Amino acid sequence: MTKNKKCDDTSCCKGTKLQPLGDRVVIRRETADEKTKGGLYLPDTAKDKPARGTVVSIGCGKLLDNGTRAPFQIKEGDKVLFISYAGEEFKIGDDELLLMRESDVLAIIG
Repeated sequence: MTKNKKCDDTSCCKGTKLQPLGDRVVIRRETADEKTKGGLYLPDTAKDKPARGTVVSIGCGKLLDNGTRAPFQIKEGDKVLFISYAGEEFKIGDDELLLMRESDVLAIIG
């Protein structure tokens, strides 16, 4: 069994240290559109939550059977597309963030 490399601390959210565990990632969701293409303003209840965001922090990777960690396919700062209802929403200060598994991320937006 090989020794696991210790994760480095990453910072986000205006100085708050946040390190997800394992194969989890923290994502800041994009803001929803305020109005339609036709110019109508939408109330908060009618807005769809975007399934896009920016990766804020990543964990150490999934622990494999041989004791090593699987490398991530995404990195901090990537703009990603994810499953609409994936993850757990939480707030740190004024920031609304999502915590989800890397497998919930569908694509990197170029």
